[in-house]
Amino acid sequence: MLYFRTMERLERYILPSDALETDIIYPDSAGFDEPDCPDQLGMMCQCDMHKDIKLELSPHPHSMRKVVNIVIAVEKLKHIKKMSSGKFCEDALLNFILENVIEERLVKPLNATQTYCKTSRTLQCSVCDKYKKTLVQSNKLTNQDLHLKAVTLSAGTIQYKVQFSMSPYVSSDPQNNGQPVCLGISNSNLYIACTQSGGSPPVLLLKEVSGPLNTITAGDPNGYDSLLFFRKETGTDYNTFESVKYPGWFISTAFDDWKRVEMSQV
Repeated sequence: MLYFRTMERLERYILPSDALETDIIYPDSAGFDEPDCPDQLGMMCQCDMHKDIKLELSPHPHSMRKVVNIVIAVEKLKHIKKMSSGKFCEDALLNFILENVIEERLVKPLNATQTYCKTSRTLQCSVCDKYKKTLVQSNKLTNQDLHLKAVTLSAGTIQYKVQFSMSPYVSSDPQNNGQPVCLGISNSNLYIACTQSGGSPPVLLLKEVSGPLNTITAGDPNGYDSLLFFRKETGTDYNTFESVKYPGWFISTAFDDWKRVEMSQV
């Protein structure tokens, strides 16, 4: 049994078995207005608004069951502006069709460049793996190039723990990969970056950056898109960081201490 309610709270109950191939129901005319235009060509010009509502019921042609389609266009039609003669013109009818029939779809140009805009939030944090190894800056303890290592620190070496400023970004084409972020070492101009040279796998290093990094575009000529990572929470306390520039590569640590923090596909 189908139930429907009109704008004036007119209620009727219709059984599918009661519906003919085409039933026309004229409810009481208590302030109802709808164009009655038997002539389709005439409807393109002007229609009389002072007619009763027609409710058409017909079985669904593609269903095994007797389904009734109820078509009511009262609400929108009552808002169409009347002309001085009590009729409405082609423009009003066209606007009604555009609002109720035409489906709008957003199409992204093929040559659109992905853009990431920095938000006003910045989170101060430290990073450690699930084995409680903390990330430290290599040149703090050795004379090697700028990169990160994962170390289990004792109470006497806790000062070497790296503090990060994590800056969230908003993408021009949001996806379900996670929150785009940049991880910069606090009180410095060094950022974690995922880079690649030649045909070698991507590597993780610290990159020196000058500037606020308010906007980063894909394919940035300065390579700033290598600073972006998709942060995704995998549990209460755990997060993954996937490279935006090299999808499928994640920040990863080794099981042993003093190993370099790398990019891994695991």
